[in-house]
Amino acid sequence: MAKQFTSIWTREPRQPRGSGLDRAQIVAAALEILDSEGLDALSMRKIGAKLNAGATSLYWYVANKDELLELVLDEFWGMLHAPESEQASWREVLTTFAYSLRGSMRAHPWVAGLVGHIPSIGPNAMRVSDRLRRAFTEAGFQGVDIYRASGTVMSFVLGQVLPEIAYAKTYGEDYDAESVSQVMSKVAGDYPEMFADYRDVAQTDPEVARALGFDFGLLCVLDGLELRLRDGDRSRLRK
Repeated sequence: MAKQFTSIWTREPRQPRGSGLDRAQIVAAALEILDSEGLDALSMRKIGAKLNAGATSLYWYVANKDELLELVLDEFWGMLHAPESEQASWREVLTTFAYSLRGSMRAHPWVAGLVGHIPSIGPNAMRVSDRLRRAFTEAGFQGVDIYRASGTVMSFVLGQVLPEIAYAKTYGEDYDAESVSQVMSKVAGDYPEMFADYRDVAQTDPEVARALGFDFGLLCVLDGLELRLRDGDRSRLRK
């Protein structure tokens, strides 16, 4: 039998009990733990201790940990910024959104373990999705292409940032650039031209390299979407 899809967003929040706790306090405590200790450290017991409440009392508000993660993931989507499509061009909306998503993910790396694993159908996620939808609609995209274009931008940002977060978690931000160059000179011995490119072109500051790579890639994505939009306009005119 297929697994039934459920979500905390399909029911009304329960009213506070005598403890005085509410859902917002629980989510805020969870976010503090996530930011300071990471996703693996989060538990209902820790949240209860932080709020001076028993872990079992939290289950009045959330049925299980997955429901709690739905709530904190939606709080993350609420951190993002993008202007209204009536106030900016579609490229400005998408550029602001992309940089906001990148910055927020890097500031809250625990989200890397939730995106794609936990449903994003809360009010903040829906607001962000609709803002992107309206930007692409006003740009001239139609039908399913609206959502394909939005998904393309989202996939680009995730594809750039998720490896950054994974690398930082595994190796940390500080490493000896010279030792990396020495290793590369050995493993790339059969590819002298590629190693010369790495040595002469690659940025020595990894943060600068990542930022420049993100800039380049985002411009390519938006340029490609704009070109597709223009081609679509020309096709419609020929019909």
